[in-house]
Amino acid sequence: MPGLTSICIFEDNHFSQLYPMTLTRPVFDLRCGIFLLKEKILRRFAENSVHLLCRGYLEEVFQESHPNSKINELSSESSEFCLFINGRVLADAEFLSNLNKEKEWICTHKGTVVAAFLGRENRTQLTSKEHNIVDFKQLKDVEKTEIVANLINYPWDLINHNSKQIESDFIALNAGGEILGSVSKHAILLNRENIRIGLSSSVKAGAILDAEHGPIYIGENVTIMANAVIVGAAFVGDNSTIKIGAKVYEGTSIGECCKVGGEVQETIFHSFGNKQHDGFLGHSYLGQWVNLGADTNNSDLKNNYGTVKVFIDGEFVDSRSKFVGLFMGDHSKSGINTMFNTGTVVGAMSNIYGGGFPPRDIPSFAWGGSDGFVKHDLEKAIETARIVMARRGVEMSSAYEKMLRNVFEVTMVERESLGAETSKM
Repeated sequence: MPGLTSICIFEDNHFSQLYPMTLTRPVFDLRCGIFLLKEKILRRFAENSVHLLCRGYLEEVFQESHPNSKINELSSESSEFCLFINGRVLADAEFLSNLNKEKEWICTHKGTVVAAFLGRENRTQLTSKEHNIVDFKQLKDVEKTEIVANLINYPWDLINHNSKQIESDFIALNAGGEILGSVSKHAILLNRENIRIGLSSSVKAGAILDAEHGPIYIGENVTIMANAVIVGAAFVGDNSTIKIGAKVYEGTSIGECCKVGGEVQETIFHSFGNKQHDGFLGHSYLGQWVNLGADTNNSDLKNNYGTVKVFIDGEFVDSRSKFVGLFMGDHSKSGINTMFNTGTVVGAMSNIYGGGFPPRDIPSFAWGGSDGFVKHDLEKAIETARIVMARRGVEMSSAYEKMLRNVFEVTMVERESLGAETSKM
């Protein structure tokens, strides 16, 4: 591409369709496969200057975690050309091959802008509207082309693509057969050439890594405890622990610094997640700092085998999928023996406990269960989050606290029907 020196990954106006996980991060910071969505893009443009456009209240904390990237600073870009890529795109080789042009263009998929290649003059015409969403509609003289792309529209799309994305990412890393950690002579690795085990990781006696039907990627400093079973395609990120006797089935991605036990299938743990005990979790996505109490279970299939409707952005949306589990925002928790129905959505910073099935749409900063909910006190919620993070050696920054306070404001309308704020904890 002529003069290309910068890449801009942007959010569009569908970010709320990926709540609750995108309440606390941009859409391009979601995980699918081994990598985050933005990592799938950036690994192919490693030498270019990077710009990230996200909602304003996420800017400070995101800049803090990405000090080498330019956040919401596109107006200061001096390069001749810039490649814009929608942060909801699964950037595979086929998608990128469609971007090989020699002049300015805008590519759409079913009417949604997925990429654009723009010179300096047209970039200056892009106005940053509410939530820092760029408006490509005013560029009427730029050639527009309809292409095929995989867009993440809803949370269940991340789950449905996860197995294939693990396989694709594994191939891109070209690390099959790389066994750098320690493996007990009493452990079993099936199809070793389809397994990667990172430095300082250990696989204990009786553990089975079955990569006969899909790859298994184990990061650095991971512990696979005795008698745990992992079936590929699967990913376990750095500094995570798979507990004794755990059953991790295909299509599961476990991000960094997680502790996972029990039975898990086709589920994504973003990072810093706890599901240490028995209980089933399937076709689900858990944000950061989530903790599931002992024997927490979720249903991911209706008894009538019908498609599952999920509460998204104020209304129930038909997923057109028979298997849909639990979507839980950052810092939310469940008590022991909690049961979640198919397609349950739990917002950020909520606490669910008690018998029976709670509602399938639980707001952020809510406290309760099947007997009803009250509003969770903001200051107490933040203090709990601060303690949880400190237990993993992470100090809550002022920027992160500010972001949580903004999430409280953004989600206030969700709690209008709840009782008074709790003072119990």
